[in-house]
Parts: sequence; structure tokens; C-alpha cells
Amino acid sequence: MQLLDGKKISEQIKDEITAEVNAMKAKGEKVPHLAAVIVGNDGASLTYVGSKVKACERVGFESKLVKMPSTTSETELLKKIKQLNEDDNIDGFIVQLPLPEQIDTQKVIMAIHPSKDVDGFHPENFGKMALDMTTFIPATPFGILELLERYNVETKGKHTVVIGRSHIVGRPMSILMGRKGFPGNSTVTLTHSYTKNIAQITTQADIIITALGVPNYLKAEMVKDGAVVIDVGITRVEDKTTEKGYRITGDVDFDMVSKKASYITPVPGGVGPMTIAMLLKNTLLAREQRKFLNK
Repeated sequence: MQLLDGKKISEQIKDEITAEVNAMKAKGEKVPHLAAVIVGNDGASLTYVGSKVKACERVGFESKLVKMPSTTSETELLKKIKQLNEDDNIDGFIVQLPLPEQIDTQKVIMAIHPSKDVDGFHPENFGKMALDMTTFIPATPFGILELLERYNVETKGKHTVVIGRSHIVGRPMSILMGRKGFPGNSTVTLTHSYTKNIAQITTQADIIITALGVPNYLKAEMVKDGAVVIDVGITRVEDKTTEKGYRITGDVDFDMVSKKASYITPVPGGVGPMTIAMLLKNTLLAREQRKFLNK
């Protein structure tokens, strides 16, 4: 069994991005600038955004954090998005999800200009991704592709089973694994809460990508020997023995499944760090595109 070490690979990617940023600085060019908008005080969201800002510092990007209270109205948030769209100094920005219930998430995603949508959630970018056109790929699926590529995991002709059909991970992942090229060219089954006899399907899978958010859902008996297992799940499980009072757990029963898998991602330290690294990569791409447009 080989660990797909997202922490290690994400550091390599950050080093590569740092080198590109240093080359930009040497030429006197503007460095990429990422903004993050957070509405409210959700603990997990604040942690994620904080690590994104830290990652920007690490690679030499400029970053801006826009904090808005949980009472922010949809109109106020859309006004802020309009300002960011029109700010030439900002290359890309994200609005941290989930949003408070008074705000329509879809409206917010639609309001972000596709050229600054480094999360890759706007329908224009999602459509381009589905058509194999150059665009921003959502950061988590992008990170998974990068892990498979850098560990040279064979995907051609393989049966990939995706568990979960969210717009952020499951659905894009199912499209990307079936695309022409590497990683891709696999036969994809997309499963979800209405799928019957899911274990029958997962035991036939060469590659399993699970993004359910149900701790330890994927058991050893649901996985065939030699399968590649990618765990996108990340859930805080109460654990009084730890200093924080909780531990981070994935969708996979790691101790047992790792005995059967050929490759597996740990949680934490697998897909999570890759998501942030690929958000930086998308921001670098946004900067390059804007530079080209401004010529």
C-alpha cells in the first residue's frame, strides 16, 4: 500500500508556484492577488480561510480577507462581489461556503465574474470543464487529479466509482475521470443516497472516490484488493482524549481499508492540503489570463 501524501505534494506545488512568482517579481510584473470573502463566524470556515491566506503568504501572493457579519443581507454581499469583480488589482476571489440561510448560494456563485472564479463553481467554468476546455477546475477535484498524476496512478480503462454527487466534488469528479487524457479515460459510476446495493458497486471498483461526509462509511468489505481509495470526507468527530475535544475523520475506515488498498489518501493530510494548493494554482492561472487580456 502506498500513501497518496497530499501534504508532501502540496508543498512541492507551492514551491513551483513560489518559483513562478519570484520570476514575475524579477521582471517587475504584478504578482497574483487572491481575495477571500467570509460571512459569519463558522469555526471550520474561519480555519479554512485562514489557511488559504497563510498559503498566499507562503508563495508570495498578495491576499485580502473580507469579513462580513452573519447578519449580512444578500444585497450587501452581492454589492461586495460587484466591487471585487471591478477591482483590477484582484485576480481571483472566493466566497467561503456555506453561507447564512438568508443568502441564496446560487445567486452568489452566478454573481462572481467567471474570469475571477478561482473556485471553478460558476456555470460558465463548469460547462467549459465538462467540454474539456481550458478553465478553472474546482480545487478539490483538481487536487485529486494532480495526486493521481504525480503518483502515476493508472486510470485508463479502470472502473471509477464516485460516492456523492455534490456540485463541488462528486459531479465534477465523475466528469473529469471520464474525460479523454490522463488522469481520465476511466469508466465512471456515480453513486449517491438513492443508489441500491452500493457495496456491490464499490467492490467492483478499481478506483473509489468518496465525498459523503459520513465518518468511516467505506468499510474494508466494500473494497476489493488493490483498489485505489481517495477520501474527500472531512468530519469533526467528538474525542475527549484530544486537546481540541475532536478529531478529523474521513469517509474511509482507514485502518482496515488501507490493508487492502494499493493507494490511499490519509485524513487529514490527503486531499485537504491539495485543495488549497490548487486554489493557488487557479489564482496563478487567473493572473496569467488577466495579463494576457490587458496586453
